[in-house]
Amino acid sequence: MYKGIGLQSQTPRGSGSNGYLQSNKFKPKTWKVAENVKDTVGVTRNANKEIIEHNRKRQIQLKLFILEDKLIDQGYTDSEIAHKLQESRIILEAAADQNDGSSNLVKF
Repeated sequence: MYKGIGLQSQTPRGSGSNGYLQSNKFKPKTWKVAENVKDTVGVTRNANKEIIEHNRKRQIQLKLFILEDKLIDQGYTDSEIAHKLQESRIILEAAADQNDGSSNLVKF
């Protein structure tokens, strides 16, 4: 193999080839940038609302998991934990709605 071209083995023996390498004469030597690529540079797109909503819900769920771990470590019962998580979810969703989807959620 020479510069990633040709036979994979070190010798041409048993390959059915003499090992001679040719260059592709029809391959262009220089790469040209397509005209349509130049036009799309700097184009901004609006964020997908579904993705933003999904990320907001993930952040809320993450905060609830952290709160649940803290409550378990503090020794609360399962029913108390479920009640506090339900209240916290309502508070976090209300705070996220007030912030209009920004990442500044209420911290515990």
